[in-house]
Amino acid sequence: MNFKHLYYFWVTARAGGIMRAGEQLHTTPQTLSGQIKLLEDWLGRKLFRKVGRQLELTEHGRLALGYADQIFSLGQDLESTLRQVRGQPKRLDFRVGVADSVSKSVAYRLLEPALQLDQPVKLLASEGKYADLLAQLALHRFDLVIADEPMPKRVSVKAFNHALGRSAMSFFCALGLLPRVKGGFPACLDGLPMLVPGATSSVRQQLEGWFAKHQVAPVVVGEFDDAALMKAFGREGQGVFMAPTVLEEETCAQFGVTVIGRTVELVEEFYAVSVERRISHPCVLAITDAARGQLFGV
Repeated sequence: MNFKHLYYFWVTARAGGIMRAGEQLHTTPQTLSGQIKLLEDWLGRKLFRKVGRQLELTEHGRLALGYADQIFSLGQDLESTLRQVRGQPKRLDFRVGVADSVSKSVAYRLLEPALQLDQPVKLLASEGKYADLLAQLALHRFDLVIADEPMPKRVSVKAFNHALGRSAMSFFCALGLLPRVKGGFPACLDGLPMLVPGATSSVRQQLEGWFAKHQVAPVVVGEFDDAALMKAFGREGQGVFMAPTVLEEETCAQFGVTVIGRTVELVEEFYAVSVERRISHPCVLAITDAARGQLFGV
């Protein structure tokens, strides 16, 4: 394979078009198109298709882009390693997948200790669906996956669950919505607009039963896979929302909301999933120790 052709394809895919890629590579669109055409001819597959005046990756193009990302990332690692000044400590690459159902704030609090090691660390974090991340873990493309549930038993991946901790849940609302909150908690939720986590969230699966148990019926006005987006809507007074109690102070300060109730009956758990039964990776050790000793106080 001519890796120059692959590089031109990679830059074009990442830049979103021939013109922009040509500017970055200081070459003409005609030259760039010709080089990519040679790569397509060699592979026997079309990598781009025209949609109006735009270029769009084909299914084979998306597959090729995934491999190109890894190839050129490894190339950058090779260069930085060989150029490293003698006597400096070796940088440790730490590849992490974070399930999209995990709050960004929790993910940051969990991962931050890995950057406090004496050894230089480069964090390579990706977000995605839990099942997809586990598949990448099985191929050793991640050192760790962080999720809000243990790895399902039905998944045929040789990996191990490491419990990080658990948090009760708090309910928040914007000050503008507060006058509509009547009576004690949780009865005050009855009839209030409610923003809830998406169906993939582990705590969402508990929520419906909790509503039924306490005979409250909020009006669900939004479902969100992204907790940060849910909180942004909550900040504007669009509805009551919930978040882990361990992040209560941070949530109130960041979004200007107030707590209207707490419950230990709804619990969000957090897990680190790795291919190691006994943790030895220094970044994973730092994360598990800090989570159990400081964040969740296990």
